Amino acid sequence: MAEAWVFPTFVLCLCGFFTSMRPSEPFITAYLVGPDKNLTQKEVFNEVFPVWTYSYLALLLPVFLATDFLRYKPVIILQGASLIITYLMLMYAQGLMATQFMEFFYGVSTATEIAYYSYIYSVVDSAQYQKGTSYCRSITLVGYTVGSVTGQVLVSLAQVPLFYLNAITLTSVTLAFVTSWFLPMPNKSLFFHQAHGCVDKKELTIKAAGLSPRVLSRAALEDPESKVPLNAEESPPAAQHVKEGQAVGGGGLLEVLRILWLDLLQCYSSWPLLCWSVWWALSTCGYLQVINYAQALWEEVLPSQDSDIYNGCVEAISTLLGAVAAFGVGYVKISWKDLGELVLCSFSVVIAVAVYIMDTVRNIWVCYVSYVVFRSTHMLLITIATYQIGANLSMERYALVFGVNTFAAVALQTLLTVIVVDSSGLGLDIFTQFLIYASYFGMIAAVFLAAGLYKLVVRRRRSHTPETVGGITESDFSGDQVSLNDCNYHH
Repeated sequence: MAEAWVFPTFVLCLCGFFTSMRPSEPFITAYLVGPDKNLTQKEVFNEVFPVWTYSYLALLLPVFLATDFLRYKPVIILQGASLIITYLMLMYAQGLMATQFMEFFYGVSTATEIAYYSYIYSVVDSAQYQKGTSYCRSITLVGYTVGSVTGQVLVSLAQVPLFYLNAITLTSVTLAFVTSWFLPMPNKSLFFHQAHGCVDKKELTIKAAGLSPRVLSRAALEDPESKVPLNAEESPPAAQHVKEGQAVGGGGLLEVLRILWLDLLQCYSSWPLLCWSVWWALSTCGYLQVINYAQALWEEVLPSQDSDIYNGCVEAISTLLGAVAAFGVGYVKISWKDLGELVLCSFSVVIAVAVYIMDTVRNIWVCYVSYVVFRSTHMLLITIATYQIGANLSMERYALVFGVNTFAAVALQTLLTVIVVDSSGLGLDIFTQFLIYASYFGMIAAVFLAAGLYKLVVRRRRSHTPETVGGITESDFSGDQVSLNDCNYHH
């Protein structure tokens, strides 16, 4: 049993390390506007980078379904292949259109990341989920940090041309591609491929709705033919009842989509989950925009052709500080039920101020420090939000909810890109863009300030005038966590 757990995790971690170990990543903008590609800053900012956002959004949903249907490994292999194509084109393709195609393949690699993070749940026992998730996510952080430091050392100390950083990155992602072939092929997946047989359709519908055992028992009494077990203790995710190996053409895809939709309605009926999910989507949208265009801002403040740049060092420091903050939050005791919205508001203000300073103070060192504050703060908050969202979700619903949240974030990012960045839209200069991003995070802070204050007012009123219904007061329904199986009672 130990071997079944250790080997796929080890191979997956190797694959994740080489995939994220990319020394050229912090210097991509400097490379594109430098002599190797000779693109203008306007072409890079307004015509090349937006292609990644559009392709990511277009591919996210089909890749999400294909990942589960193909059982992860083929999609992980596709990720490695798309990264190889990306860096080959980055090294040898010339011209604006070729660079835009390169961004498309980079979008493919980003969309297929979901297979890497989902694979572990199909090949290890549920008792090892936490360890597997921790190892796989941590190794990507280590790989990114090693890559950033390596790139900075080669550029600053060895004066290595940026072209050769791409060659090293190409070698790394090629190793990831080769490693991915050694991953064991899973026999199951979260939705399409399960070992359980089909059950009665009425039972499927009831369980998909996430009803509690009380509701299941009542449904069985009202309809004796529904075949609902009276001794059910927990309604399992409906998706696991899809027939093993069911083909898409046989209605399997439509059935899975229907079940996913019912699961989503059930999950988002929980106010805590909805609240944290809204922040997660809104904040991730702004975060992606800032990190995508931060190098563009730095290039305007201090052109890489005129001076030494320290992008790799900044990326490594911000990653490590974010990791330390994310680790430390596990030891902080806060009543997230009472103060969650106000905490999100406070740190969103910090993020907004950091982005505003990055934009208005045209000093590269101030930009670097502001970026470190921005990124580490976001990593801290996203860790809290991830835990709060996933606390009461089964693994199947965890993947589903975060998939939907990611889709919402990328959809918002696409809208922001079309309006603010793309040449077919406003095509604003980089400083105006970052002013808008700072205002965007300020808007997020205002929304959650209003939500937090409203919650405190309502809670105070209830504490003074509790109402009793059937011998139970309203305060009995305000536990730290809302069970998703009973969420129909907690609107």
